[in-house]
Amino acid sequence: MPTADHAARRDALRSLVRTAGWDAMLVTDLLNVRYLTGFTGSNAALLVSASDTAAGEDGTVICTDGRYVIQVAGQVPDLRAVIDRAGPVRLLSDTPARRVGFESHVVSVDDHARWTERTDVELVRAARPVEQLRVVKDESEVALLRQACGVADRALATLIERGSLRPGRTEKEVGLELDHTMLGLGADGISFETIVATGANSAVPHHRPDATVLRHGDLLKLDFGAEVGGYHSDMTRTYVLGAAQEWQRELYELVARSQAAGRAALRPGAEVRAVDGAARAVIDEAGHGELFLHGLGHGVGLEIHEAPGIGATGTGTLLAGAAVTVEPGVYFSGRGGVRIEDTLIVREDEPELLTLTSKEFTVL
Repeated sequence: MPTADHAARRDALRSLVRTAGWDAMLVTDLLNVRYLTGFTGSNAALLVSASDTAAGEDGTVICTDGRYVIQVAGQVPDLRAVIDRAGPVRLLSDTPARRVGFESHVVSVDDHARWTERTDVELVRAARPVEQLRVVKDESEVALLRQACGVADRALATLIERGSLRPGRTEKEVGLELDHTMLGLGADGISFETIVATGANSAVPHHRPDATVLRHGDLLKLDFGAEVGGYHSDMTRTYVLGAAQEWQRELYELVARSQAAGRAALRPGAEVRAVDGAARAVIDEAGHGELFLHGLGHGVGLEIHEAPGIGATGTGTLLAGAAVTVEPGVYFSGRGGVRIEDTLIVREDEPELLTLTSKEFTVL
């Protein structure tokens, strides 16, 4: 499997820092620290200089506390590590940099005040430069996403083979079994709280599984994902239990057409609003536009929801290499709903599908 080139990622950030006119960038979001270094501890800060050192070495310094002395040496052997619990203040106090970008979207007002009181550095708000880099996945990231999606695919297939999706069980029982199965198949964790929604509950987009019993003739919606190596998968499949009614089949086929249109619109340079519009038009034409209650999709990677957002109010265009979901849904309150979701990679020719579980209309 390809390995992450953390040095190349820091070089890319360094280029953005220079373009912004800063001397350095202070990174305190732990996921961004992980992206740039591979470090997975719970306390860390990173100072990325705008230029390499005079000796041509990477001018980045990582700071963590005494709990992670061994871990930081093992995970980040190529950087100078400083051990100090007050990481940001220590890094800002030691640096010769005068203008330093900081992650204003994650730094509290109190932390900012403390840093400025205790150092002479000019802190400049940064517009999510690391998240900007994270939009396009390298092949090491895509490999982890494939693994995460593969675990989710196999877990759902396992439950179906066991006959676990059957009348008489509760939503919570099914959700716990699905989570346990993903962990047993190699997931490091679950991507988010698994959604299992049956009957009228399937019309609630983010229903939390409860003691509701699965019944013959009900829709059953499963929205779930596995986390592998820090990367998340996201997939939704909707089934009918026992026997299907005509309205359920028609609703499913409508959402399936919408989802296919959204997938087909994924291409580099496409406006995210246009991608959402391609899928939404199918549902609008059927007269159910007001029942498509959310955006079409979102980026996925180290976070389950990250850039780009794909919706009617979204901005920007898709980039080749972005990992995104396509997940239209139609929800009849009190009756039932259908959502179909895949995780895909935007490619130059056609998107690469990572969630491979069949989307054929299925009665279990």
